[in-house]
Amino acid sequence: MSETVAKRIEQLRETLRRHEYLYYVADSPEISDAEYDRIMRDLQQLEQANPQFATADSPTQRVGGAPREGFLKVMHSAPMLSLDNALNETELRAWDARVRDHLDSEPFRYVAELKLDGLSMATHFLEGKFSRAVTRGDGRVGEDVTENARTIRSIPLKARDSKWSEFEARGEVVMNRHGFERLNSERELQGQPRFANPRNAAAGSLRVLEPTITASRPLEFYSYSLLVKGQPPLDSHWETLEKLSDLGFKVNSTRAVCGGLDELMAFCRKWEEGRDTLPYEIDGVVAKVDSRRQQESLGYTSKAPRWAIAFKYPARQAETQVEGIEVQVGRTGALTPVAHLKPVAVSGVMVSRATLHNEDEVERLGVQIGDTIVIERSGDVIPKVIRVKVEGENRRPFRMPKSCPVCSGDIVREPGEAASRCINTNCPARLRESVLHFAARSVMNIDGMGESLVNQLVENKIVRSVADLYELTAEKLMELERMGRKSADRVIQNIDASRKQPLPRVLNGLGIPFVGERTATILADTFGHLDTIRDADMETLQAAQEVGPKVAHSIRRFFDESHNRELVERLRAAGLQFEHVKRKTAGTLAGKTFVLTGTLPEWSREEAKERIELAGGKVSGSVSKKTSYVVAGEDAGSKLDKARELGVKILDEAGLRELLKG
Repeated sequence: MSETVAKRIEQLRETLRRHEYLYYVADSPEISDAEYDRIMRDLQQLEQANPQFATADSPTQRVGGAPREGFLKVMHSAPMLSLDNALNETELRAWDARVRDHLDSEPFRYVAELKLDGLSMATHFLEGKFSRAVTRGDGRVGEDVTENARTIRSIPLKARDSKWSEFEARGEVVMNRHGFERLNSERELQGQPRFANPRNAAAGSLRVLEPTITASRPLEFYSYSLLVKGQPPLDSHWETLEKLSDLGFKVNSTRAVCGGLDELMAFCRKWEEGRDTLPYEIDGVVAKVDSRRQQESLGYTSKAPRWAIAFKYPARQAETQVEGIEVQVGRTGALTPVAHLKPVAVSGVMVSRATLHNEDEVERLGVQIGDTIVIERSGDVIPKVIRVKVEGENRRPFRMPKSCPVCSGDIVREPGEAASRCINTNCPARLRESVLHFAARSVMNIDGMGESLVNQLVENKIVRSVADLYELTAEKLMELERMGRKSADRVIQNIDASRKQPLPRVLNGLGIPFVGERTATILADTFGHLDTIRDADMETLQAAQEVGPKVAHSIRRFFDESHNRELVERLRAAGLQFEHVKRKTAGTLAGKTFVLTGTLPEWSREEAKERIELAGGKVSGSVSKKTSYVVAGEDAGSKLDKARELGVKILDEAGLRELLKG
């Protein structure tokens, strides 16, 4: 009986895999959505009734797992290098001449591909099954987004006809125009801000901490590179693209083999004219020498391969009139002037707004209400202003408001900063980020208060202030999506436990500009009570170690804001710790600077940091020649490489424990 069930389950999986490929990769569906859903339900019911047959590569596993707290850093098998750019035909000819000169008249050919405007990602397969996905990151180290990438249906969970036990397919995660507009329409209906462009939408969708959100977004993965043990296994790039298609990946069909520069330039011109007919955004063409042997001969610079180049299309421009300038308040409290324009079509998109970034940019451009301006769009829905073309007859200058247009709170512009900011921590425009910061593990450590929950609390106006967290009840949380009694009770327990967090964490949680973990600890150690810090003048504040005029001014401005003083009083009433007893340090690590990287076997980063500081040491976020030790755990990344490069001493957790013993 079990063999019959297992066989039926595998038949349904193969059927769904085939139809997923036809729909999401080959763009040639054979069955209706309703029929696909019926087969999926049959498989889900069988798997639920027979959990012993569950596998990670089943089509039912694309729905996304539980929310996660963050992304692990992962070292790439080989660097994901960027490409050099050719901004015009002259630069493209110069690159072609360098290739020809190096190959010394040896015959060669190019492969031309459209340059998709998305997010680069590497997908890894073991025994033919999808096992991991990693973003490009800095090219050497990326973020593990496996559970999110699993929801992208153009990535096969099981490769077709793989002859390698382990391989890697790299490519671009994109969101097509139709899906982008649909997503933005949904966000507007929900009162959420629009994504600026498809690339930002794709990146934001891939990097959310809830895979179910990624699953709801219309993402596609186009593959263009194949590696086995960090090296290309095939003799030519064109052969690689064909093989990726055979393996079940979506590969852009708009590509060509070019016998020389003239054919390459013809391909570039054709798709510059036709780019608006494509279902997705492109910003140019990528040209690569086809032969793998010739690629190896041409080699690399420190940043890019010599055998490939990106021919970038110029940005699209149009003229229109500024009908008004209003201010938007961002999630960090930054005020951004936005020009409202007489609607104008730019490359097939009707544009009615353009960002002006900040006051300095408005002054640099000399733009006023009533002017005729030139705007530029390069894949952006909200383009930028390039210059004033004609000054309006009755032009009116823009003035930054003296108070926040959202909450009427104080507006400040710190010396040396371009942006003016609302400093009210509870301003509705910045409340979501304020709550996430306050609840973070390294701040008030309210476990369970992740993006999904915070979004619901803010959107439903249950939380209008950070202090409202301490008035939540399990019953109120249970009214929200995906929040049962057990989860709600756990969140409330963690909120209650946070009342015991020491003053440095409370100070950090307030979100005072320039006051992070270290400065908050210094302030608490120096003054001993939040009220003393609140009432201190500039001169008194600067008596604290490492607190200069800039930090002191920021603290003073924060506590002078009436909304912030009200927040402090509500937190006092909630029972948070306002008094602090300066820790006595053992001094065994006095004068030593440590950097923590990777996951330690027993201690959390916060635990290790606290023990180091208690012993008189200092913990830094970056490695330099002044670093005394790097403490490295599992999955240590670029900081470990930097330590080796600089000759900094490296410890594991056991070594740190010995050092702490003196």
